[in-house]
Amino acid sequence: VQLQASGGGSVQAGASLRLTCVASGRTFRSYGWFRQAPGKEREFVGAFFAGNNRIYYADSVKSRFTISRDNRKNTLFLQMNSLKPEDTAVYYCAAGNAILSSVSTDSAYNFWGRGTLVTVSS
Repeated sequence: VQLQASGGGSVQAGASLRLTCVASGRTFRSYGWFRQAPGKEREFVGAFFAGNNRIYYADSVKSRFTISRDNRKNTLFLQMNSLKPEDTAVYYCAAGNAILSSVSTDSAYNFWGRGTLVTVSS
């Protein structure tokens, strides 16, 4: 199983970026995006739960970030709009069979991509 995240970059505040995560090898019950800012712990951004085909977001990104999925290509997207300097982090995609109550918990995911850096300047 491999997860490959891409699409990071350096942008100005207010700009948009779209991250892509391609999963190969198999499909999973849950796909998540997490991020880790310098000096901080990894935090939940959002997740797609295949069990009910619903998407869940952290409060800090709700209304600005949108997760979508292309099932045919086993690909997860993270559209990030109205980026803020505090969104600066390495973004990771993850996949696993987390149950619904654990979709926001990084330890519930078995497979992780290498991460892609997003830098937002003011």
